[in-house]
Amino acid sequence: MHKTKIRPAAYRPLQSQARATAPTRWPPRPLLLLFLFTAAVAAGATAATEKASGPPPSPTPWPERFHAVMFTNLTNYSVASTGPPLRITDLYYDWPRRRNLNLVRHQLSADPLYDVEWNNGTSFYFDSSTCRVERFPVGVLPPWWLSGGGAEYMGRGVTGGIECHVWGKAGFIVYYEEAGTGRPVRWNFIDVTGIEQFVMSFEPGVALEDDEQWQAPAHCFPDDDDEEEEQGEGNDHVASSSETAVWDGLEAASRILRKLAGAAATS
Repeated sequence: MHKTKIRPAAYRPLQSQARATAPTRWPPRPLLLLFLFTAAVAAGATAATEKASGPPPSPTPWPERFHAVMFTNLTNYSVASTGPPLRITDLYYDWPRRRNLNLVRHQLSADPLYDVEWNNGTSFYFDSSTCRVERFPVGVLPPWWLSGGGAEYMGRGVTGGIECHVWGKAGFIVYYEEAGTGRPVRWNFIDVTGIEQFVMSFEPGVALEDDEQWQAPAHCFPDDDDEEEEQGEGNDHVASSSETAVWDGLEAASRILRKLAGAAATS
């Protein structure tokens, strides 16, 4: 009878014992740290993506009254380039009284130009000797002209070193608002005019109380005979042809803003 020999455990090959009892090893420490760092970066990127996918910010409504000093560049506007294309403007916005005043000082000019706008659609453009009267179908821009609807958020951007939210509206304006404060910083007209306006200072609540500054002068209201002659010519302007380029640059911006007022009224 054949007998099978059973070897004691002590006689099993050492290699098999080693393979059966070898402990599980973690990855080397540098690889472990790299893994943890990668996981943290991925988690942060996921959180940032989720935050960015939220609703875009809304434009800040204008204060009902404010004073802003603005630098205007019309060098891209072919008509205005024949006149003074650079100007500083004191803008007084007074929504409770439904009026708006742009006091314009052209480069090296001692005679300021007034643009007084009323909510009935009438605008007076005058200096010490000339005047033009324009009538529009809409009134002054309301404070919610941008925030009330129709503005497309274009993301964040930097202009003049200021971090801004950027919106576009109606296909012809790009508006920059300081991200941290909501103050207006800049707006560009992206139609054929190419007008750029930069807000140099902004004072909410400041009003121009001097009514004389808002009053159009007597030469904006010609005598009856002159007025009839004007109406016969089919226009509502009083200005010399040599000054047309200067007026057109200002009126172009006013016309665009009036369009925005109309868009805000219907949005």
